[in-house]
Amino acid sequence: MSRHVTRVTALAIGLAALLAGSALPAGAGPSDTGLKGAIDTILTDPRLDGGAVSVVVADAGTEETLYQRDSGDRLMPASNTKLATSVAAMALLGPEYRFRTEVLSTARPRGGVLHGDLYLRGTGDPTTLAKDYDRLAAQVAASGVRRVAGRVVADDTRFDTNRLGRSWAADDESSYYSAQISPLTLAPDTDYDSGTVVVETTPAARAGARPRVALTPATDYVRVDNRATTVPAGRPGTLTVEREHGTNTIVVSGEVPVGAAATKEWITVWEPTGYAAAVFAAALAAHGVRVSGPPRLGVRTPADAKVVATHSSMPLKALMHPFMKLSNNMHAEALTKTIGYETSGRGTWSAGLAAIGTYLAKEGLRTSTVRQVDGSGLSRMNLFPAAQLTRLLLAVQDAPWYADWHASLPVACAPDRATGGTLRTRMCGTPAALNAHAKTGSLTGASGLSGYVTDAGGRRLVYSIVLNNYLASSVKSIEDAIVVTLARSDTAKGAVTTVSPHRTRASETPADLECSWRKPRDC
Repeated sequence: MSRHVTRVTALAIGLAALLAGSALPAGAGPSDTGLKGAIDTILTDPRLDGGAVSVVVADAGTEETLYQRDSGDRLMPASNTKLATSVAAMALLGPEYRFRTEVLSTARPRGGVLHGDLYLRGTGDPTTLAKDYDRLAAQVAASGVRRVAGRVVADDTRFDTNRLGRSWAADDESSYYSAQISPLTLAPDTDYDSGTVVVETTPAARAGARPRVALTPATDYVRVDNRATTVPAGRPGTLTVEREHGTNTIVVSGEVPVGAAATKEWITVWEPTGYAAAVFAAALAAHGVRVSGPPRLGVRTPADAKVVATHSSMPLKALMHPFMKLSNNMHAEALTKTIGYETSGRGTWSAGLAAIGTYLAKEGLRTSTVRQVDGSGLSRMNLFPAAQLTRLLLAVQDAPWYADWHASLPVACAPDRATGGTLRTRMCGTPAALNAHAKTGSLTGASGLSGYVTDAGGRRLVYSIVLNNYLASSVKSIEDAIVVTLARSDTAKGAVTTVSPHRTRASETPADLECSWRKPRDC
């Protein structure tokens, strides 16, 4: 992608320092007119004592570096990793890219009987819902099929069989933000939490009875082991819902008070290919199509098979919204493997990450300073300096798909979750509200915020803030203070107003996970 020549020639020295992640003094350069002191003061917050900080602020138009603090230090970016994955997906797949889920067969129905198998082939769509499989089943029934003499065969061969990312935590196995990756999967809701079921628990009418447990979608692919008890009103609730390791047995245990509201937990399934096949097979039965045997998994569709039914996903530019606004890990990983397949014919993490790395290098990132091992940032092995995240945010501004991609970033204090996403409760009542667009990131001891904001003088700024190795429950208000300081100041005139980080109860809410990863979502 071409850079504007005037920007490059005017700022070659400053840009070279940013690309290299150099150790030049923070804020060095002609624009050091108070911003250095302001941000340095914010970063003296005691919550960062003993921690690690990498911060860069740049002019979005000229690409001039206005502030840098340890800009080349390689820190865990958490979900800021999704910046790299998302822009690479837009560039390499294209904003109009759609996933297709197809039903195929090598035979034609005769007298309502299909003498052969029915193949369900997935290409990686992380947004497929139960109603989409129902529509596929309805198309099969409309083609004249009333009985399948063979079986439903689930073709998930577009991706490899590695279901979980590198170094993902074992104790996250049943947590919905750590679901298994398959090109055939299912989301239970329009947040598109693929590879999960919703487990809703409602207390019984009297103490001593088992609470009621329901699944969305309703499926017998998972088994509920209900060990929970309804207790008298006023007692504390101690309900836990977890899937047993390596199984599809979901254990509901603990106590639920009489009269308490129903609770919902999003729980991952073991082997999402089987989950999708089971829901599709049930939909076939509902539409009057009988299948002789249980589904078979992991078989490639014959080359001569003909399409019987098809479903196309929303275009990538639309999928970017639930992906980025809600920081959906499974979308990131499906896109990474899809990039691998579309660029090299291999639906693997290694192929996808190699293509992402090549793209980042073409955009001017110094990829020798970056380590990316998954698409989402869930792995603690990912390392990105703030200098390279800033470089990326600057580089994509003249991409033809930039407006669509930028619209997918969370917006500070935008009350609608579909707009505000993971930033919808942050920076409210400040000049950054409805102004700052950024990607958040959260893991235990790692936090990030990288994006765009317009300052008080109308100057558009790019920033990346990556904070690591702190022991505090949250450092989000420190990130917010930096961005609000930028929004409140006229940086070109040197009229900089320092905003101190808040230490209210709200700002100290534990932030070891993205707020959108907790259920019910608290952002």
